Amino acid sequence: MTMEKDVKECFRMASREDKKGKKHKGLLLAKSNIESAKEYITKANENLEYCEIYLQRGSDYKIPEEWYYSLYYCALAILAKFGIESRSQRCTASFLKYAKDKGLIEYDDELIDRIMVYKEKEKKSDVDEREEGRYSSWIQSEEVRSKYDMMMALCRKAIAQAKEIVFSNKPLKIPEEIRMALS
Repeated sequence: MTMEKDVKECFRMASREDKKGKKHKGLLLAKSNIESAKEYITKANENLEYCEIYLQRGSDYKIPEEWYYSLYYCALAILAKFGIESRSQRCTASFLKYAKDKGLIEYDDELIDRIMVYKEKEKKSDVDEREEGRYSSWIQSEEVRSKYDMMMALCRKAIAQAKEIVFSNKPLKIPEEIRMALS
């Protein structure tokens, strides 16, 4: 499935569920909301503060989750500026990839790839690391500690890029081919 088809399906599915009075698992059109975008960026920064606390306490298993959500909140901030409500990690990442490929935003592919949800077992992302930390029995991890500085820098980069997109004067519009698919 192409990224455009996937994004269209994320909107269609959410719209159908929303019309039936169900909690959707996709993307819905909303109003652009800079206040929500700012709050997501605040949450992304707070997640990094928690990383420091967990590292000091030796609770390494919590750190991959904080990294992941720091990256994910940056994505949600960008979607909020577009005027998109998301209840799907997969659809959020798909829309970002689509928007980047269409030249609507400048956001590093690595930041998008890290929040991508893959169905294939051999494909891994930070979603898998978050789940491993949450659901496995380990508490401390040399692997987490060895990549701590790199991941903190990556999350800060995501926050900086998200801020640049959210606070720019450039309006973000959902492409017409997506809007037409919802008619």
